Amino acid sequence: MKNAANALMNRVEFPVLLAGMVIAGCLWGFEELMEVARATTPHAFDTEILLAFRQPGQPGVPIGPLWLEGAMRDITSLGSASVLVLITAATIVYLLLIRRPATALLIFVAVAGGQMLSSLLKLGVDRPRPELVSHLVNETSLSFPSGHAMLSAVTYLTLGSLAARFLPGRVTKIYVLSFAVLTAVLVGVSRIYLGVHWPSDVLAGWCAGFAWAMLCWLAARALQRWRGQGDKA
Repeated sequence: MKNAANALMNRVEFPVLLAGMVIAGCLWGFEELMEVARATTPHAFDTEILLAFRQPGQPGVPIGPLWLEGAMRDITSLGSASVLVLITAATIVYLLLIRRPATALLIFVAVAGGQMLSSLLKLGVDRPRPELVSHLVNETSLSFPSGHAMLSAVTYLTLGSLAARFLPGRVTKIYVLSFAVLTAVLVGVSRIYLGVHWPSDVLAGWCAGFAWAMLCWLAARALQRWRGQGDKA
């Protein structure tokens, strides 16, 4: 039994196991958060965290200096559809120019698929935007999950993992991936600060986005292995 387990560990690399654990954890977290979103009344942690970003007794006034609100508006735009489409399109065109059509197609499928999945999840849960605090930006779509949080996670993690494949050294790879994660986290926090999402919306967006990005990474890894075996044959 022990020898069989060791053989399995030798065949399955640690990054693949880690990705599988991340996907499983994210799917479990998303399911739990979906129950919170479907409740008739907001969960206590949703209201407490949302109010923590406002001055006591003033739900229309965010905490922090005046420049922080402007900074949060700038950060939240990094997860907007127009910015993500621009970044994705520029990357795809570059990959086509250097004759990497398979990688370009993978990025398109990852980002476009993430957008479709986000829209379907919003319709499936049908949660309205929070009215507990004032909205500092205008939003008209449904609230759960946060599309900004989900799509920024999908886009920046996919592009970060792609860039890490071509960078030398482990430290450089970790830096790029960490910056991609940090960007997605900041975008999600900005959505709560601006009052347009419940915290559970953002957490669910991160869960769905990270799971989808990991699935796309596993698909890209399997495709690369398959193509390598085909070349050898």
